[in-house]
Amino acid sequence: MEHGKYRFIVGFLVAPLALYAVFVIWPFIQAIYYSFTDWTGLSSDFQMVGFRNYSKMLDDGVFWKSFQHSVLFALLLPLVTLSLALFFAYMLNVGGRRRRDAAVGGVRGAGFYKIAYFFPQVLSIAIVALLFQFAYDPRQGAINGALEAFGVADRPNWLGDPDLALWCVMAVLVWSTVGFFVVLFSAGMASIPKDFYEAALLDGASRFTTFFKITLPLLWDTVQSGWVYMGILALGAEAFATVQIMTVGPGGPADSTTVLPLYVYQKAFAGGQAAYATTIGVALLIITLLFAAVVMRLGRRERLEF
Repeated sequence: MEHGKYRFIVGFLVAPLALYAVFVIWPFIQAIYYSFTDWTGLSSDFQMVGFRNYSKMLDDGVFWKSFQHSVLFALLLPLVTLSLALFFAYMLNVGGRRRRDAAVGGVRGAGFYKIAYFFPQVLSIAIVALLFQFAYDPRQGAINGALEAFGVADRPNWLGDPDLALWCVMAVLVWSTVGFFVVLFSAGMASIPKDFYEAALLDGASRFTTFFKITLPLLWDTVQSGWVYMGILALGAEAFATVQIMTVGPGGPADSTTVLPLYVYQKAFAGGQAAYATTIGVALLIITLLFAAVVMRLGRRERLEF
């Protein structure tokens, strides 16, 4: 009976594991292999060059600038996005004033606010980037138009200023992703028994205390998973698409918004250096794995059950 059970389980696992190996694991192995060649991506002829691409990468100033921007994205975007999402979700679920029918509840209109916060998730990141590209336009954009209406004479060129362009892109990424985590954290908070909050209120606890003593500890596993997910978005496709569409070049003035995924794309498709692009991709893979490992290690704590 046991033998038949394991054969049944293996039969279900073979197909998905085979697909995962072919479409996920094998491309990683190919990328690592091509990083040791001089492949251009346009010809089937290439030779092994050893660690020459890696040596070139370590001496590449644009790579290090892209590396700094990607690390900044991975550190700041999850911090800002998750902090805002936690605050909004807390106010929508347990941060409202006391009412006669319930001691704990969200602010008035919480259902509408959840829909409003989640609305950017309905839009493609390409559409969001285009909308904000128009909003940031120094001559006809909505942002400078609002500043002009308030009498501000010195209106910045948001995406044309090397000191502002990267922060403008980060603001768009926060706006487009915070709603997803508001809904995610709201679902987690809804599962926390209201008795915990009512007992805390009876003891005279403030909103600040109930958040850090009840909500955050019981929601920590969700926050940790969200941190890893947001970091992967910041290091991957979301950052690439936003920078590619919004900034001039793309990559901004003086490579001020170039991130590692964009640099991989530029080298592979614009520069005809597919092998060097895969080398940068391998570096990006290592950075992403290290980020996830560090977050999981630093965020490890005893699991709380209720």
